[in-house]
Amino acid sequence: MSVNTSDFSVKKTDIKLIIKSFYELMKPRVMSLVIFTALVGLVISPNKISLIDSCFSLFFVAVGAGAAGALNMWYESEIDKVMSRTCLRPLPLGKISTNAALLFGIILSLISITGLYFFSNLLSAVVLTITILFYYFVYTVWLKRKTAQNIVIGGAAGAFPPVIGWTIATNYISIEPIILFLIIFFWTPSHFWALSLYKNEDYKKANIPMLSVIAGEDYTKKNIFIYSIILFPITLLPFVFGFASYINFFTVLCFGTSYIYLSYKLLREKDKKNSNFIANKVFIFSIFYLFFIFSTILLDNYFLL
Repeated sequence: MSVNTSDFSVKKTDIKLIIKSFYELMKPRVMSLVIFTALVGLVISPNKISLIDSCFSLFFVAVGAGAAGALNMWYESEIDKVMSRTCLRPLPLGKISTNAALLFGIILSLISITGLYFFSNLLSAVVLTITILFYYFVYTVWLKRKTAQNIVIGGAAGAFPPVIGWTIATNYISIEPIILFLIIFFWTPSHFWALSLYKNEDYKKANIPMLSVIAGEDYTKKNIFIYSIILFPITLLPFVFGFASYINFFTVLCFGTSYIYLSYKLLREKDKKNSNFIANKVFIFSIFYLFFIFSTILLDNYFLL
């Protein structure tokens, strides 16, 4: 009796595609940023915990971020269909059912909160719970479709990870994680408004009241420039409060002034095509800006301070 091995290979391929789709549902790029910023919060803390507890705690923080991403994609599946930036996500393509996505998000939320409580403490689990609930209910459900300030207030959800990282080791909140929170919080608006400028038509089609849609491009450019200026002194606070060295100081000085200059160029540009090009540069540069701020803080605390 012969066995058709091709049936098994097809099933194996299907399983891989399903796993990949669920992984994409967790917004892996966002997860990587969450892990990184949470790690920085953990490393700068005065208390040191075991490597095993650190790894498992950060893993459950990442799972929590994935849970929030899955719930966000479930709620916005209809919006994602009409936007070029999101139309290839698992739900718009029908790779995963909406019910499965919802159940996946809920299960991941429970696993992440329970796991973090077990490997760290109650405060960390509470802050993670607040993060997930804030991202879903406050940002996704309430703010995103209601106000042009959606990304300003909603940006708090993405700013919590370094606070969680700090509490994992200390079981309390101090000025250091609050400063890291403020850096991400004030970085977020200009980062996403730059994206909205060259993806403006997408947001119009999806009927999402981004600042560029409601108030126009010129007003959005002014706000990007203003937030780039506000962000600069906040990024100097780790050095001022003594948990970053001159390496971080000069990095912030270089990237901060460059970011302000680039935002100013965007503000002054009137040509639509050039404006979109510069907006894209602001968006990409902002990612490197945040990465090097946190990288130098991490290196300072791990090797130098």
